[in-house]
Amino acid sequence: MIRLFESIAALRGWWRATTAIAAGCVAALSMPPLDLWPALFIAVPVFLALLGDVELRSWRSGFGTGWLFGLGYFSVAFHWIGFAFLVDAATYLWMMPFMLGALAGGMAIYWGLAAVVARRAGGRGLALVLMCAAALGAVEWLRGHLMTGFPWAAPGLAVDGMGAVAQLAAYAGMTGLTVLVMLWAGLPLVLLKEQSRPARRAAAVLLCLLPLGWAFGLLRLSGDAGETMPGVSLRIVQPNIGQEQKWRDDHARTIFDTLKRMSTEPTASQPNGIAGVTHVIWPESAVSFFIDESPVAKAELKPLLGGRTVLITGSIRRDAEGANDGVPNIHNSIITFDGNADVVTRYDKWRLVPGGEFLPFEWLLEPLGFRKVVTVPGSFAAGPGPVTLSVPGLPGVAMLVCYEAIFPDRLVDPVARPGMIINVTNDGWFGRSTGPYQHLAQTRLRAIEQGLPIVRAANTGVSAVISPYGTYVMRLPLLESGVIDSTLPAAISATFYARFGDLVTAILIVSLATGACLIRMRAKTV
Repeated sequence: MIRLFESIAALRGWWRATTAIAAGCVAALSMPPLDLWPALFIAVPVFLALLGDVELRSWRSGFGTGWLFGLGYFSVAFHWIGFAFLVDAATYLWMMPFMLGALAGGMAIYWGLAAVVARRAGGRGLALVLMCAAALGAVEWLRGHLMTGFPWAAPGLAVDGMGAVAQLAAYAGMTGLTVLVMLWAGLPLVLLKEQSRPARRAAAVLLCLLPLGWAFGLLRLSGDAGETMPGVSLRIVQPNIGQEQKWRDDHARTIFDTLKRMSTEPTASQPNGIAGVTHVIWPESAVSFFIDESPVAKAELKPLLGGRTVLITGSIRRDAEGANDGVPNIHNSIITFDGNADVVTRYDKWRLVPGGEFLPFEWLLEPLGFRKVVTVPGSFAAGPGPVTLSVPGLPGVAMLVCYEAIFPDRLVDPVARPGMIINVTNDGWFGRSTGPYQHLAQTRLRAIEQGLPIVRAANTGVSAVISPYGTYVMRLPLLESGVIDSTLPAAISATFYARFGDLVTAILIVSLATGACLIRMRAKTV
């Protein structure tokens, strides 16, 4: 093994660059739905072997090694985004290589910077492993915050395939899990290559934290009593409407009728249909018209809801008060109708998708022919931020539209903690790709981090009811039409992460960086 790592470190030129990219591609196999997390324990040591051979003062080589590793990782992890450009290929296909290349290359810059810090401050061996985990944790936090943030495919998401280890999210959050996962994945390099016995012993001890984390997770899961909210009976509708049909005017009536039929039909668990359901939930932008402005829709919903059932639906919403030059703003919203089909709450999405709902650097890209993928009669506008809403028959509700569920920070109202989260989404853009599964896995982590149940309605899947421990109470397969009839899991007490945010992440980063510096200082004095 020592000779193998020495051979990898000795690679030069294109062989070196190709190996770094390939290692990143392999590392991305740890993401859902493959969940091949052992791939990290191969890819990360290869990356560190390449990085450890970089001359200490050569920041360009260090950056290049980290950037190429990140480029391979994000190219594979983000490939599903390309499916969105195929929905209207005649208009958008030419944009795909530019947008995907820019996104993967841009995200890889963070990893390039982390590599520079890790090499210059960590040196080689155990110190490099510690500093690399700390630096990647720091840049991943930045990646989730700078320029609106895009924390998709953080290495910490690999815990989706690691069973009970995911329970650590209740304390460390996704970024803290990234630090731990990258630390554990890098330690085999020390065990297989390092000649220092103290370093190997320290690496073995740190690696033992992985099974200990798994055991802790099992202990935490044993406290899940499966409690539910009394008097709440949910129906989640997954209509599985193809994206190419969703916004066609001639399909609006058919789609609305489909949603109504699926909301009312009897099932094995609800033989009386909607009469036994307290809350029906439709997915993001369930219909293509302004449902809250439609007297026809209200007239048809009122007898359907029967004065007793609440309808919660994703919908576009027009805001005349926010009009700009006479053109009203359009919100991607969640609208709640009471049993009489009257609107009782509205939630407006406030984290908009770059390139989807708004075009970054529009002044530069629009003259070149680039357009946002989602077009509306006006401009999308962001809502005010997280808020806890009062929905009849439910505890306080935090609402998330689609992409908002990938952010662990500012997820819920910090003043009024909700009792549940409702997430509506439309992953129909991405077909049978890895994207919908990764989206679901990130939503599951939010439940564990917050200690709140999540009810998820997805147009094409994956719809699910998720307990505050991150277990799937019920879910529907991707690209299948159907409904989920379920009770609502009860929330648990606010988790450590819900109360203190990324405090554990900060402690981990500082501790690992300090440990790396102490190892280097000791090595210089020996």
